[in-house]
Amino acid sequence: MSEHYDVIIIGTGAGGGTLAHELALAGKKLLVLERGPFLPREKENWDTTAVFLKNRYHTTETWTDHNGKAIHPGTGYWVGGNTKVYGAAMFRLRVKDFELLKHEGGISPEWPVKYDVFEPYYTRAEKLFCVHGKSGLDPTEPPRSEEFPFPAVSNEPRMQEISDGVAALGYKPFPVPLGLKLNEADRVRSACIRCDTCDGFPCLIHAKADADIECVRPVMDRPNVALRTSALVTRILTNPTGTAVTGVEVELDDPTGGSKTSTTFTGDVIVLSCGAINSAALLLRSASDLFPNGLANSSGMVGRNFMYHNSNAMVALSTQENPSKYMKTFGINDFYFGESGYDYPMGSVQPVGSFQKEMMKSDAPPLTPGFALKIAKEHTVPWWLMTEDLPDPNNRVRIVDGGIRLEYTPNNLVSFKRLKDRWVDVLKRSGHAHAVFDWHAYFKKDIPIEGVGHQNGTCRFGNDPTQSVLDTNCRAHDLDNLYVVDAAFFPSCGAVNPSLTIIANAIRVADHLIERMK
Repeated sequence: MSEHYDVIIIGTGAGGGTLAHELALAGKKLLVLERGPFLPREKENWDTTAVFLKNRYHTTETWTDHNGKAIHPGTGYWVGGNTKVYGAAMFRLRVKDFELLKHEGGISPEWPVKYDVFEPYYTRAEKLFCVHGKSGLDPTEPPRSEEFPFPAVSNEPRMQEISDGVAALGYKPFPVPLGLKLNEADRVRSACIRCDTCDGFPCLIHAKADADIECVRPVMDRPNVALRTSALVTRILTNPTGTAVTGVEVELDDPTGGSKTSTTFTGDVIVLSCGAINSAALLLRSASDLFPNGLANSSGMVGRNFMYHNSNAMVALSTQENPSKYMKTFGINDFYFGESGYDYPMGSVQPVGSFQKEMMKSDAPPLTPGFALKIAKEHTVPWWLMTEDLPDPNNRVRIVDGGIRLEYTPNNLVSFKRLKDRWVDVLKRSGHAHAVFDWHAYFKKDIPIEGVGHQNGTCRFGNDPTQSVLDTNCRAHDLDNLYVVDAAFFPSCGAVNPSLTIIANAIRVADHLIERMK
């Protein structure tokens, strides 16, 4: 317990897992702390009722909203974090997403580090997470130094029909970049089987490129890496002058089932990657006489500017059958930065990867028979629409009575509604939807704020210590050796899935730390 480490990493998701992988390969002495265990491989991994209706892989803890009402967050604590159940859509932010952008609902701020700096790290991230795609088809695609490492995932026949129909109207469908361990040219050697239990499910056969499989397991047995699971960090400690962090207080589960024990670990550098909400909460809970408002919070910005995208899942019913197993294969970004007559960004459209009749149950009228759900499912395509929500200091994470309070008021809703209306119109004009309904059950929760899968903001990086928590290397302005590498560093969130940007940034910060520790 008295052993000292070069780096202590808290959390093993897209940010922490990637950072651990890069620093381990560089020979740094690491302690990696994960509050959860390894997610078990069990039949329930692919059981729709267990995953979507009973929330088997989500935490049972309770947070509160701005009114103090209980919410049950759609997040899980496992080695690999929420990448264990993500959809593995691996988008780069667009070049303009790094610039100041005017939206109908306000301003998306400029990033202190631009796309040209991130580009080589995006390339490395795509290789590390086995990303499939094809460049040159997405009209908003940023420039690339290399082609995708793996070929685009093909459309199944029904999805190809829809893609062709949309293209016939003049739109530009493109392959969704996906982190899957899929080999369509040699299915015998392919780990991925293109099943219908992927998006939102844990992968029973470890064929989804997640932070556990691609980052943690390849390095966890190295002599320079100590991985402690079921280890909840409760406090970050500083030196007496408050200029640097020195260690962490950790609550450890007893593997024999006895009472929990508390211990302290020390390190030269401490990195948070608990998820944007929990990283902010840990900093706030680490308040002391030196830091009465929370650690790294001289700006008062810790916990503020929480974002998680304006998102909507909808199902499009058609007279045509849809036998597709895996549908998340093409997307539409024609409305990403607006359209003729509307000069504000709107967002992105992509199918949902997995769809089962049980997923429709909570949205269907009471006592709807199973055969009716089955028929509806066989004629349905599910869609995921996403518009940027804008940073607002009043949208924030707080600690109230020892628990997490998540205060959020939606914004930028005019553009979000326009995106939904436009996509419904496109589907109907292309002949691929006779009716469209919102699909609330996809979030697996009853209250929208509970679906926090794209959580970001809360510890934004920037050059001004009065308006940001972190510097451009994601080091806390207030402390010499404290870093944050989950999506908390985002000053804005664009309208694409955040995972690849988190991974790319973690590789970037790893390079910085390796140089720092020479």
